[in-house]
Amino acid sequence: MLELMMIYWPYCLAALSFIFGLTAAVHVAMTKKEVRTAIGWVGVLILSPILGSIIYSMIGVNRIRRKTVTLHRRKASHFGQFHMRTYDVPVKFVRKKFGRYGVFMKKLGDKVNPCYQKSGNEIHILRGGDQAYNAILSAIEKAERSIFLETYIFDHDEIGKKIVKALADAVKRRVVVRVLIDAVGARYSFPSIVHVLKKHGVQVGIFNGNIIIGLRLPYANLRTHRKIIIIDGKYAFTGGMNIRAGCSVSLSGMRAFHDVHFCVKGPVLQDLFHVALEDWAFASGETLNADLWSIPSPLLPSGKGMFVRVVSSGPDDRNMGINHRMLLGAFSTAERSILIKTPYLLPDRELVSALVTAARRGVRVNIVVPDKNNLRLVDRAMHAQFDQLVRDNCRIWRSYGPFDHSKLISIDNYWVYIGTSNVDPRSLRLNFEIDLEVMDRKFAKAIAYDIRCSIENAREIKLGDLEKRPFFSRLLDHIVWLGSPYL
Repeated sequence: MLELMMIYWPYCLAALSFIFGLTAAVHVAMTKKEVRTAIGWVGVLILSPILGSIIYSMIGVNRIRRKTVTLHRRKASHFGQFHMRTYDVPVKFVRKKFGRYGVFMKKLGDKVNPCYQKSGNEIHILRGGDQAYNAILSAIEKAERSIFLETYIFDHDEIGKKIVKALADAVKRRVVVRVLIDAVGARYSFPSIVHVLKKHGVQVGIFNGNIIIGLRLPYANLRTHRKIIIIDGKYAFTGGMNIRAGCSVSLSGMRAFHDVHFCVKGPVLQDLFHVALEDWAFASGETLNADLWSIPSPLLPSGKGMFVRVVSSGPDDRNMGINHRMLLGAFSTAERSILIKTPYLLPDRELVSALVTAARRGVRVNIVVPDKNNLRLVDRAMHAQFDQLVRDNCRIWRSYGPFDHSKLISIDNYWVYIGTSNVDPRSLRLNFEIDLEVMDRKFAKAIAYDIRCSIENAREIKLGDLEKRPFFSRLLDHIVWLGSPYL
């Protein structure tokens, strides 16, 4: 037998290469929606059938894997949908307050999103880590019934320890506490905060993996990037801020990352609540008692306050590409101005086309990204795309100062998009994200003001400067850009 293997092993290897490569190539052709993506994967499989097949099975997020995740999430989602119909926003309200383009976005959101647009909401801006963490700690300390916390990163540092202590004290007061941390994000600090939370009696779930043995490798790209904290069903905190001392000026000084978080009140909490509990049930298998998490009566009457919609997106079939469609619709219907602040700017061809088309229509498109990025590879990939936007009258600004992790979009001083999504492939295709679509003129002007303040302390990217960069720098940028979907 051994002698036969020694003689025929090249033929066996060739047969395995053919079978693996052909199987993967057929799957690529049948499931990938973009021609360039499909051609790229087929090229990898032709050049290295076995290794290429292994790589594809690991990071080529495919329909089989998405269907598997979707199936598990649907099994986890057997609690009821929480919904106050009296706070749903009628089309006539939107038309009266925001005109026909507001109606276009209202109808788009209703079509692509399972969450309804709701009135009667309040959103308060928390600028910087110190303001946000102080508000979160105060809310946890005052909690009477329930606390739900979901985050991507929960570092084992000074801020993390303060929040652990506050959660542990809440458990001692018999408050029901659940904490959900992403398996990738939980590894950002060592030792992990998970063990400290468990030691203090806090029930913790790990999203799509574990800490000790390792990640579920076929699913390592499917992360929860959501940040949701819900206290007693009365108010919630969400936005782009993780739990880490690096966002606190009082602890990290002027090097601290800048970020923006939000405190939310009103009927929209019902949808945030539903998303969070679905994530918890998916990760832990536990269905929580809805009575402990019930939403109290809203403070504002129906039709008043901010019009807000939860946008829950992710790589499962049900939520795939919702944030991408919302942004595409908003850029395509903008009349006067598009203001964007994002740490990672890697739009796909559809979003690039929407932005440059808007600029050609006379819309003022201004995009702010940090001057110094915390991810050097991402920064190089971004450089490779700048010319696609600048060439067609979109203006890109690189803001000075500490790294800015904020994710803010304000359009025409009435429409706002805030939350956890970056303008990059990972947020728009791979991660589970949570965002808020807000229609409110006062709030939109406040977000626009924040972005314009960043522009005042920024340098503009000029096409001539991009073309003057050394050839090998530009070449390296474009090589890195080829891997941008997985950065």
